[in-house]
Amino acid sequence: MKPTLRDYVQLHFLVLIFGFTAILGRLVSIPALTLVLWRTGLAAACMWGLYAWKKTPLFSSDLSSPEKRNLQVRMLGTGAIIAAHWILFFGSARVSNVSVCLAGLSTASLWTAFLEPLFSRKRVSPLEVCLGLLVILGLYLIFLFEFNHALGLAMSVASAMLSALFSVFNSHFSKRVEPTTITTYEMTGAWVSTALFLPVYYLFLAPGETPDLVPHGDDWLWVGILALVCTVYAYAAFVRLFRTFTAFVLNLSLNMEPIYGILLAFVIFGDAEKMTGGFYAGASLIFGAVVLYPILNRWSKQEEKTASLS
Repeated sequence: MKPTLRDYVQLHFLVLIFGFTAILGRLVSIPALTLVLWRTGLAAACMWGLYAWKKTPLFSSDLSSPEKRNLQVRMLGTGAIIAAHWILFFGSARVSNVSVCLAGLSTASLWTAFLEPLFSRKRVSPLEVCLGLLVILGLYLIFLFEFNHALGLAMSVASAMLSALFSVFNSHFSKRVEPTTITTYEMTGAWVSTALFLPVYYLFLAPGETPDLVPHGDDWLWVGILALVCTVYAYAAFVRLFRTFTAFVLNLSLNMEPIYGILLAFVIFGDAEKMTGGFYAGASLIFGAVVLYPILNRWSKQEEKTASLS
């Protein structure tokens, strides 16, 4: 399906919403692990309640029972990957700041360039690899000038790798399953995996830390926005776009998330988000990949078409 102008507008509106999630992660006072537990739990409950209210089947009738079970298990497992992605993402924003967190997340397109061919059996695109190397150079500059934020940046880069992984999986799921069904199962898998990891974290990884499991005051508002707007609506709508765009194009578009998020963070947090010139030089290289990709990709396809006709 060829993307329309409306598809592109919706894509960037969703990216704007995603850019706001890191800010919400800073505004909420509860730990990142607890935040993900509530976000995924509320989202999963909302999705299951919606299906119960509409009394509609989650799967189309053309799927056989073994195929349906296979998809259920795979989507629940993908939900665990999403949970790990969000825990690292919100954790990065806490140990560094929103700008560093979002800059590291921009490497998702690099990870997708290498992961997508592994699962779709297509050849690695030299163009995508070159743009990925440009992203690496940008990250090097950020590490060089913002070494005090190295942990936060490393966490966000790991989060980006997981983001690329579940994006590739969703591009396959969306060909067989409705986006709302994918969201329902993945949020359920994310909630279950987070709930199972919670006691492991407090017993073995942070035994001296006091569990903080209930949102306080305004936390309920921010968690509600994360669950309903940034997850139930935005995530389901984004999954639907996999029917129109490739996983790489979607993740490359997500590189605009730092631009939107950093601008919003400046407005909300002020001086806490000011960085060195090296950070902005590295971030500019990362964002430049977003602008270069559609131009170079169109030129590359025209060259291939000309060569095939000659």
